[in-house]
Amino acid sequence: MSYKIKKAVISLSDKSEIKLVLNTLKKFKVNVISSGGTSKEIKKLGYECTDVSEYTNSDEILDGRVKTLHPKLYAGILNKRDNVNHKKELKKNNYDEIDLVIVNFYPFEETLKRTKNQNKLIENIDIGGPTLVRAAAKNYKYTTVLTSPHQYKEFILDLEKNKGSTSLELRKKLSQEAFNLTAYYDSVISEYLNNTNNDHFPQKKTIYGNLVEVLRYGENPHQQAAIYSKNNNLDISQLSGKKLSYNNYNDIFSALNISRTLPKNNGTVIVKHANPCGVSINNNKIESYKEALACDPISAFGGIVSCNFRVDKKTALELNKIFLEVIIGIGFDKDSLKILKKKKNLRLIDASKLSEQSFDNVNSHFDSLLFQSMDNKIFTKDNFKVVSKIKPTKKILDNLFFAFNVCRNVKSNAIVLTRNSSTVGIGSGQPSRLDSCKIAIEKMNRFQKISENDIIIGASDAFFPFVDGIETLVQNGVSAIIQPSGSIRDKEIIKFADKLGIILVFSKTRHFKH
Repeated sequence: MSYKIKKAVISLSDKSEIKLVLNTLKKFKVNVISSGGTSKEIKKLGYECTDVSEYTNSDEILDGRVKTLHPKLYAGILNKRDNVNHKKELKKNNYDEIDLVIVNFYPFEETLKRTKNQNKLIENIDIGGPTLVRAAAKNYKYTTVLTSPHQYKEFILDLEKNKGSTSLELRKKLSQEAFNLTAYYDSVISEYLNNTNNDHFPQKKTIYGNLVEVLRYGENPHQQAAIYSKNNNLDISQLSGKKLSYNNYNDIFSALNISRTLPKNNGTVIVKHANPCGVSINNNKIESYKEALACDPISAFGGIVSCNFRVDKKTALELNKIFLEVIIGIGFDKDSLKILKKKKNLRLIDASKLSEQSFDNVNSHFDSLLFQSMDNKIFTKDNFKVVSKIKPTKKILDNLFFAFNVCRNVKSNAIVLTRNSSTVGIGSGQPSRLDSCKIAIEKMNRFQKISENDIIIGASDAFFPFVDGIETLVQNGVSAIIQPSGSIRDKEIIKFADKLGIILVFSKTRHFKH
């Protein structure tokens, strides 16, 4: 059912494009009520409006904290137009029906990005705006509510089509968008307060996000998918290539998780199916990529490469030699873009603006949400203890840390073999740790040329419960191993390592990735 719009309340933080609406409201002789800066802007644009304080016969008080919280406004918005008693009560109190509410909120989220000053943040928590919006949205059968300039054109078209009225279909849609907005707005505030109080797991938890895009499909064509961001967009930007899929995003985030732990402007990560299949740190960009690729060149085909540096022409020429789905860089120079954009389907991702802040991991199953903090602990020497009789040199110790860092980003059970800060074998996702050892060794033997002088490092994401895993690694050239402590057989493992004459380092933290 259509209801003619006769009276409107307008209160805006974002006053852009309001002139479009005012033109249409004037055309259909709609009376406008407004307050504060919005009232001044409307009059400045040459349109008439009645101040809220004049309409309610009640002045703004408490420095403007209370101006629209008045029964004359809410009765006008919330009354049922076809309810006889409501009509009598309006007439008795000399209240008019209000048919349109145009409101957007104080910019709390934008203020939060600019300052940590609690007083400023508190003053940017809107009370009247969300209350007006919720009232109008609740009464969508009769009342229209607009909360964003993006809605203005659709509203104007509907108003023109219905000769000054709005359709129920539009009002219902706008109501849905209004409640989504109020929920989002309150979620941002609640998360801010949770963080301020250092309460990571409150009794009630809300998740908010802005739609970035609806994806072609999920992991498989029969699944629907979309990506949301807490910001208005992602911190990464696509420069070229076809639309990203759900699986692409999953792989991109996996690659970036590892890249962020590497030295600044150094290192290459190659990911396939959310697992690294090659990682290397080398000051020479091309060599870094070649070493990462050499770890498992077959798995790398059709994978994702994350360069923890700005991609230049020489690197682009090397990257262009095989089929890749995605290339991530901390920016790309003009020559590299010219080369890589020739492959129209190749997605190029600029991660130069990626935030360094910590995030929560969220997993959802059966209407339940699993939350945990990121496993992005920065390793220091204090986190490790050399437990073998043979002590590592600084170079070997650095390589052990590198191997363990890669290992925590590999799906459990995880075994990573490295040489000179480059992976040479990765075994992942096996129910048996011994099987992961065998896979990593098989990969190394298949793709690498190992000499007697090479120092091969082995890393495990959890402790070896038995000596068979360590024995298998040592039999295949591993001379230094890093693993978490915590097994009841730790002493047995140390004794066995000393018997074999290898270096053994314990981590004080475990790093499963399921």
